[in-house]
Amino acid sequence: MKLLQNIARIIVGIIFIYSGFAKGVDPQGSMIKLIDYFNAFGMGWLNPTSLYLAIILSSTEFLIGVCLFLKLKIKEISCITFIVLSFFTLLTLILAIKNPVSDCGCFGDAIILSNWETFGKNMILLLLSSIIFIRKERYKSNWAVIDQYFWITATIIFIVITSIHSYKHLPLLDFRPYSVGSNIPEQMSVPANAELDEYKSIFKYKNKKTGEVKEFDETNYPWKDSLTWEYVEIRQELIKEGYHPPVHDFNIEHPYNGNISEEVLNDEGYTFLLISYNLSKASVKNNDQINNLYSFCVNNGYKFYCITASLDEEIRTFSEKNNSSYDYYNMDETQLKTIIRSNPGLILLRKGTIIGKWHNNDIPKIEDLKNKELSSFCIQQQTKKIENYSIIILILAWMSSLYFYIMRKYKKRLK
Repeated sequence: MKLLQNIARIIVGIIFIYSGFAKGVDPQGSMIKLIDYFNAFGMGWLNPTSLYLAIILSSTEFLIGVCLFLKLKIKEISCITFIVLSFFTLLTLILAIKNPVSDCGCFGDAIILSNWETFGKNMILLLLSSIIFIRKERYKSNWAVIDQYFWITATIIFIVITSIHSYKHLPLLDFRPYSVGSNIPEQMSVPANAELDEYKSIFKYKNKKTGEVKEFDETNYPWKDSLTWEYVEIRQELIKEGYHPPVHDFNIEHPYNGNISEEVLNDEGYTFLLISYNLSKASVKNNDQINNLYSFCVNNGYKFYCITASLDEEIRTFSEKNNSSYDYYNMDETQLKTIIRSNPGLILLRKGTIIGKWHNNDIPKIEDLKNKELSSFCIQQQTKKIENYSIIILILAWMSSLYFYIMRKYKKRLK
């Protein structure tokens, strides 16, 4: 039984850590998913709180996972875990039945589960959390009380700072099919041996004598018996879901130039895409820098397009107000929100491959781009970002080691 209770604790802890971190590194994605839920349940008045709730939710999940894994405040955490999983199991059952939102978002964009798959996952976790709750008195922590509070505080600080940094810049880890290095045409392709969606046709016919409307399938619909049956309608019913490519709605449209998606994705030169899903909500604090970047592109023969879901009147108002000279094209709003978590945000393409992504707060400066090959510049930026994250991790590890060294010395002195 001791082995079982520890297995349950570790499994639930790891899943909570993964789920909390996957959402914590992409708070804007979690915010969008919460808005979908609020709108589906007629609670749109909660939308302004979605960002804060997203950070609180991911931080709570991450903290629960760490506490379970390290056996911190296990009695209190076991109760909280059981209550949380009971609530979410009931919620996901309602979602599975009503299906107001197709993707639960429980692992962010890292793992996509259907509502029924999520409900099954939560049922298993609820069973494991029941074991933890029932056996909570049997767990013995290896940490002193003060050490437990240290880890809890450090965990909260880490995940909250991670979420805030990812919101003000870009997600530390990008699980979407538009991460740096992704080739969009490859993400849009369907493998030759992939299974496709399977549908069956449902025919509705009305009995001319009784007025009864009855449904038939392809094997028995009475198309020959026109004296008895009158055709009403046909619908397609999905019976087996097939393969869906990660990217399936990358269409850049212009009212006069038409669809330029192929042109952009096959261009062997450099193409900057300024992404703004809604121009009326876009930040304009770096607009002068963006205009300068457009001029730089014109002078150096690079393509530059602004892609938005805004309507013509919004585009005209924004362009006049911000003195922008670049061309505006349209794309689906959901797709734009998926491409980059910033409004506006900037991506750099070459031969359909994303070689650079920038949050509005990190738009590259012209002086940094001058006399540089853009691919090399992007590689340098990615390397610098990895180095900065590595330094942060080393600092955290050093601070943790220093804490335990001081505490060991302090305890020895007390003896």
